Amino acid sequence: MSDLSAFQITQRWPAQQPELLQLYSLATPNGVKVSIMLEETGLPYEAHYVDFGKNESHTPEFLSLNPNGKIPAIIDPDGPGGKALPLFESGAILQYLAEKTGKFLPADPALRYETIQWVHWQMGGIGPMFGQLGFFYKFAGKAYEDKRPLERYRAESKRLLGVLNTRLEGREWMMGNEYTIADIAILGWVRNLIGFYEARELVDFDSFTHVAKWLDRGLARPAVQRGLEIPKQP
Repeated sequence: MSDLSAFQITQRWPAQQPELLQLYSLATPNGVKVSIMLEETGLPYEAHYVDFGKNESHTPEFLSLNPNGKIPAIIDPDGPGGKALPLFESGAILQYLAEKTGKFLPADPALRYETIQWVHWQMGGIGPMFGQLGFFYKFAGKAYEDKRPLERYRAESKRLLGVLNTRLEGREWMMGNEYTIADIAILGWVRNLIGFYEARELVDFDSFTHVAKWLDRGLARPAVQRGLEIPKQP
């Protein structure tokens, strides 16, 4: 049986099945990237709920795995060379799981890097900008008298949706007919923008017809439906 006792995080979130990949996460747009990927690949794993309400991502145990204090993070007991591998940052985890399983990342080197570039585009653009829009539109930022920050992030979110819409014109998925980690990286954020952030009308989402159809296709996938609910709140 795998021994994960060397990892301090297991003191707070004990592994019931230490031979399985351990996921420490929450069903946020970043968190569901990894749970969707795990459901899509069929790789066995054990999910642990990290409670933001209790500030658990900033406890010593969690910080021992991810010093940045953000979800998701994993420990793969069967990492490279058969050694346990701790890993954080959702984009890095997606790429690692794709390479580990041989799924959702093209084998052709040029297409592989093209896919990875769109993952980085999500991480550098879609995630931060949509997140800021949510803060200034729905959360504490909405009380700010100065509305220039909201307008800035609204405009940039619309621009990014336009980039995405152009990319998806004539394509079923980000890479054409092949569903990849690029789609998995972006789906949760677009869903969150018009759902949880309630910004559908604010960004004129329905004008981005290719994005809307792509989102519907993605959300119809059974593995996506499951992944969006993992980990479940205790």
